[in-house]
Amino acid sequence: MSDRPLQAKSALAGLAVPGRYGPPGEPGVTIAERAGLGLATVAGRKGGPLRAAVKGSYGLDLPDGSAVVDGGEVSFVGYGPGQWLAVSGTFAGETLARDLAQRLRGLASISDQSGGRTVLRVKGPRARDVLAKGLPIDLHPSVFSPGSAATSTISLMGVQLWQVDDAPTYDIALFRSVSASFWRWLTASAAEFGYEVTTS
Repeated sequence: MSDRPLQAKSALAGLAVPGRYGPPGEPGVTIAERAGLGLATVAGRKGGPLRAAVKGSYGLDLPDGSAVVDGGEVSFVGYGPGQWLAVSGTFAGETLARDLAQRLRGLASISDQSGGRTVLRVKGPRARDVLAKGLPIDLHPSVFSPGSAATSTISLMGVQLWQVDDAPTYDIALFRSVSASFWRWLTASAAEFGYEVTTS
């Protein structure tokens, strides 16, 4: 029996192999798994001063509706009335859910999602074209820009998607159970533009 602690394994192990794929030239899309993030759902309890607590604890205003706010340590992605997905590279794994539960005690229901979701970062000049092949919403910059977020489906798989910057860069959170299927769809859709898989 080994004394080594158990290590989390990516749902994309063996699939997300770093390298350059597709036609030669500058890749139109770069894809990376955002491994090691802390993820947690936050559901506000009726009547509580949740917004003030989040402002005091994390220094940001919770977004209204489908939007994302980035506070550096923690980002909050709105996906329904009084509901957010919290994302953190600082508070890795279940540490985020514990921190939220402590700071927002009695104001919100917190559920750790770190082991149940995969987050991919898709960026580059052809990122919109790739996502448009399976996403039934308009990503044109006049209606979807940095700070915008959506809960939708891509190729019939449920996703939460938000725009990070004007590159454009998108983060996509999806259930771990469909990660491999989503990866195959994403890389097939990106192949015509050329894509690069990176580790960060």
